[in-house]
Amino acid sequence: MPTPEEAPTPGPEPTAEQKRLTQETKNEKLMWWYLAYFLFGIHIIAFVMIFAIKNAK
Repeated sequence: MPTPEEAPTPGPEPTAEQKRLTQETKNEKLMWWYLAYFLFGIHIIAFVMIFAIKNAK
């Protein structure tokens, strides 16, 4: 077990700009995932509607 002298010191705290940039990147990734799920859902609904129309009496 390392002694307090050998323990690694934590790095400098991230600046406000770095925190904002990290959060912005995270939000952008989430936005792309939400867009992908939305578009996927629209296609599923479209295929179901096409199937229903083609098989209607």
